[in-house]
This record gives sequence, structure tokens and C-alpha cells, in this order.
Amino acid sequence: MHIQFYKYQGTGNDFILLDNRKNLYTDLTEQQIKKMCDRHFGIGADGLMLLNESNFADFAMKYYNSDGKESSMCGNGGRCITLFAQELKIIENEAKFIAIDGLHYSTIDDGEVELKMNDVKGINTDGKAFVLNTGSPHYVCYDDDAKTLDVRKEGAAIRYNNTYSRDGINVNFVKVMADKTLFVATYERGVEDETLSCGTGVTACAIAQVRDSIGSNYVRVSTKGGTLMVKCVNQDKENFTDIYLCGPARFCFTGEINV
Repeated sequence: MHIQFYKYQGTGNDFILLDNRKNLYTDLTEQQIKKMCDRHFGIGADGLMLLNESNFADFAMKYYNSDGKESSMCGNGGRCITLFAQELKIIENEAKFIAIDGLHYSTIDDGEVELKMNDVKGINTDGKAFVLNTGSPHYVCYDDDAKTLDVRKEGAAIRYNNTYSRDGINVNFVKVMADKTLFVATYERGVEDETLSCGTGVTACAIAQVRDSIGSNYVRVSTKGGTLMVKCVNQDKENFTDIYLCGPARFCFTGEINV
């Protein structure tokens, strides 16, 4: 199969984007997607997205992790596919699109993409860690050594423990900086490695951080791939609404590949 692809990244979280409005790539197999995402034998990416037609939104987003399997919501992916839709002239500066977890809204302003995430209901605990779902399941733990930690080793130990091994979970290590911003390092299931940034992970860490701060909150989050901002309203320590993930998204390159 001959494929025209586009490469995008959001704070270092990189993706292969395919325009699938004519259903040219609907039948891609798990192995083909995995090969395209391979950094040695393919294009290289944390994941692949299909931009599909939608009957009641601007487009639909279908996301696959680099292991070739369809996955849950990807925040940075949602921001990148918004920019891709603008490049395809599907939208101008605002988008309404469907993802696996429902409807999302996004806006573009000079390369900065703001994505409205779904509401979060409930934060659970696992020892000293927090567990919550921001479109994807996340484990959030505080670690003063987050910047130097072996994220792949420590993250895999949690992701594959008896509690989470069946369905998997994304694991975030958080350090609160002197200026109260957060540093976050994430191990992503489906990639089975550390990624430079994870949008749903950054969102989960920000929400866990403001769990005791009722009202509107703004959290600046630093990752190894760049800086993101999370805005949310804490209703009652358990319910979070008006959640926005904001930050840069960039086109990298386009090309062709046979798989």
C-alpha cells in the first residue's frame, strides 16, 4: 500500500497523520501501523492518527499507539490533528471533532492549540499515588527525582504490576518546582516507553495537583518536550469541568511510504 503521510509533534509527542476522508487507509493492519511508527525501520512516531469524515462534526479522530493497537484519547494528538485539519482547509481556527471518548472542541492561535478535554469525575488513590481518567487512565505519583528517574524501568514496574497489567495504565512521575509549576515525566502504555510529553498525563497531573483548590485553576506543566498549560474548574474535589490543555503543535514534514 502506498501512503502519503504527514508528521506532527506537540511538545515532542510525535505522530503520523493520515487523511482518511476517502477511506484509503481504513484497512491498515496492526503490523503495518507498528512498522510505520518504528523509529528504525519506519517513519518513527509515538502514534498514528486517521482523520476521518464525520456526519455531525468537522472530522473524526482515530488514534493508534505505536504498538499498532487502537487506543484511548490522546491529548497532544488531539491538538496535532486540529492543526492538520487546518492545513487540509477543513477548518479555519476552530474545530469540533469526535474522538473515542466523545466530542472535543479546539482552537488555534498562532501555532498554539487549545483542546477542551472531557470532564473528570473522581480521583482514586493507590497508596500515595492518584489514579484518574482524563480520556486515558493515569497513575500520578510525586517523586523529587522525576527529572533523573529511569522512567522506562520504574514506569513499566507499575504498568505491569498485578493491579494494572491486564488493561495497562500510563504512569506519571511529578516534581513540584520552586515556582509551583510541575515537571512531569510519563511512561505510556502502548508505546511501552517514556515519551517526551503526554497530553492526557499532563492533564491528570494538573488535576491531581489542584484537587484541594476549589474553583478555577491554572497549572503550568513542564515536560522533556516542552511546556503546556492546563486550565480547569474544581467543583468539589471530585468533579472537574471546563478542562483545557493548551500548548504548541507543529508540522514536521510530509512524505510517502510503501507498507
